[in-house]
Amino acid sequence: MRKDILQRQAVAMAGLGLDAIIACSPENFGYAAGFIAPSQPLIRHRHAMVIAKADTSAALFGVDMEESTIRRQAPDTDLAVWREFHDDPMAVLASQLTGLGLAKGRLGIEMDYLPAGDFARLQALLPQAQFVAAEQTLSRLRQIKTPEEIALLRRLARMADQAIADSLAAVRAGDTELDIAAVLTRRIYELGAENFKLMIIATGERSQLPNVGPTDRKLQRGDVCRVEIFAVINGYQAGVCRTAYVQEAPPMAEAIWQLLVDCKYRILDQVKPGASCRAIYDDFLTRLKTMDLPPISFVGHGIGLHLHEDPYIGETPLLGRPGVDALLEANMVMGFEPLSYRTGHGFGMQNKDLLLVTETGAELLSDHTNTDCLIRIN
Repeated sequence: MRKDILQRQAVAMAGLGLDAIIACSPENFGYAAGFIAPSQPLIRHRHAMVIAKADTSAALFGVDMEESTIRRQAPDTDLAVWREFHDDPMAVLASQLTGLGLAKGRLGIEMDYLPAGDFARLQALLPQAQFVAAEQTLSRLRQIKTPEEIALLRRLARMADQAIADSLAAVRAGDTELDIAAVLTRRIYELGAENFKLMIIATGERSQLPNVGPTDRKLQRGDVCRVEIFAVINGYQAGVCRTAYVQEAPPMAEAIWQLLVDCKYRILDQVKPGASCRAIYDDFLTRLKTMDLPPISFVGHGIGLHLHEDPYIGETPLLGRPGVDALLEANMVMGFEPLSYRTGHGFGMQNKDLLLVTETGAELLSDHTNTDCLIRIN
């Protein structure tokens, strides 16, 4: 269990008058526990939860399928186990909360994750408890990274960057998107990742499609190639995207890429504590207009235990709160991605990196590859 995170949550609970926070999403379970229950992100009903109390103590709740994994990772933390296909998990949870002295408590819970039917049963089982939405509180806490989180995200960013660079260097015209994927998959593990998410390999006309996986399409002279991957360790993930061309860049590709590179450096120059997310986004839109490139809804976002976290450098900086700006703070880690999927020239381009907001500005974390020029595939 992560004592520093439990302490952070206890401070938040004191301000909100909460007796406990029940973290039930994979990302917030991982935030407090320091590990992921492997099948929870894959099977929604396999509940795993951390019950963090206002006194900084904690208990765990999980399905029998994951009992051995949870006990191995947190041997000194009380664990309530519910039996899949036999128990009502909410009945086991209610019993556990009662045993922790929380049956009449004011309890924060992730109402945007726990299924409505489960929440209704939990309320009926604990009629004297008061449940309060805690998802925004947890989201806010996760925005400011600890030194350990920053070190891990820096490692993951460089890992993803190098794996993409190695995969693009390994292929030639006539190879396929699947050949890129084969090298990329192997390298991400060789470099130390436990897993990966959202592998995107899109070449030629497919480079205009935002989120597509590899196919048997062959690389052809003049193709633009977009390759993205999120390297994962302990649930933390860092996404990097690189753009290349095959043998010869198509018309307008170099000019559009230079604009996106200029946008990258402009964002890095603007990022600092107190900077307005909306102002950085508006500046990006202004730059896209100089080449009549269509706007996108954001150019950056927080990242860590989820692919996208608050704040966004976009038209809505805080998810679900339109019209509310967000200011950047030291120790935020942001993914930022100057891109244009619909350039109007039959290809899309994207340059995705991670940055750390420092006390005085920004530090580029994904710094393995020099992206000032497009990558060439022979």
